[in-house]
Amino acid sequence: MTLCEILRAKGTEVFVTLPGVTLRNVTEVLVEHNCGSLVVVEYDGSRKMIGIITERDLMRACAKGLSLDETVVEEVMTRDIITGHGSDSIADTMGLMTENRMRHLPIVENEELVGVISIGDVVKAQHSQLSAENHYLKRYIHS
Repeated sequence: MTLCEILRAKGTEVFVTLPGVTLRNVTEVLVEHNCGSLVVVEYDGSRKMIGIITERDLMRACAKGLSLDETVVEEVMTRDIITGHGSDSIADTMGLMTENRMRHLPIVENEELVGVISIGDVVKAQHSQLSAENHYLKRYIHS
């Protein structure tokens, strides 16, 4: 199973924010959409990905005593973005996300953002795949 198949199942909607938005606004958007990250895009409307802001980034800002109402995204966002590709396997992606301690992975095709997957999406897909294999193996053994 590939990341493209995960995106087909979950959808490709990506929640974004701009670098000048306050952390308070980011928090509200995360809660509204029940998600754990927002992709940060350029002001010019190109949707060029310049960073990602996650719940973990917000926690770090709070731990430093930064104000949610005065601090903006570009001050705390993750700039070095690790991305995946639709053809990447679940196993490789699990390794990448575990090794880099990340829970959200933007998926890029032809230098364009096509979706975001979470570690939960990857685990769900892995579980589904293993359950199907288990089912077919049991049928084979009992036949």
